[in-house]
Amino acid sequence: MKTPLFHLPLFPLGQTVATPGALDLMRRTGVTPLQLLRRHQRGDWGCLEADDRAANNRAVVEGTRILSAYELGTGKEKIWVITEWDRTVTTILLPDAY
Repeated sequence: MKTPLFHLPLFPLGQTVATPGALDLMRRTGVTPLQLLRRHQRGDWGCLEADDRAANNRAVVEGTRILSAYELGTGKEKIWVITEWDRTVTTILLPDAY
């Protein structure tokens, strides 16, 4: 049986880092960094609009920056995961830390 492509990593993450605010939000909502990184790396871009999803799909092929956005907890607080264009670092952060 073939594994669906959606479940295969689409790009390398490089070094992974997270801001203190992002770590606090994940702790409060019971989400682990690994859960978000896996979603991001496998093309689950979260709560992005169609244009942003299409831009991410192109970025995977063209080697530009990739941004995913997720809503965590009952308050649906936003958290971002950004992989830089050169794939050397992926950062988990809150939007106001950008």
